[in-house]
Amino acid sequence: MSAVITLRDGSVYLPAVVVATYFRGIDAVIVLIRDSRLMILPVRQATAGGCLLKLRNAAGDRVAQARDVFQDQGLLGLTLVDLPACWVSEEGALCAELPPKL
Repeated sequence: MSAVITLRDGSVYLPAVVVATYFRGIDAVIVLIRDSRLMILPVRQATAGGCLLKLRNAAGDRVAQARDVFQDQGLLGLTLVDLPACWVSEEGALCAELPPKL
């Protein structure tokens, strides 16, 4: 199954169906950007840190604020709606390719 996410001002917005499919029972994620690839990894233990998956609305949509990650890459003001993402087992993460030359 592929997923669609939204990026806005250093935050990653995850629809409820994406959370239920890939992050069920997860309260935090790690957000990384490597080689123009956004990676969202589940955090299984609270002591591991990460970004909280905050409840956004009654539908169960979530948001992870990762301003520091986007700022480090010079992408803090980035807004992308309907960004396709898919689970990559080898990475253990939900991954999305960021467009070149943002």
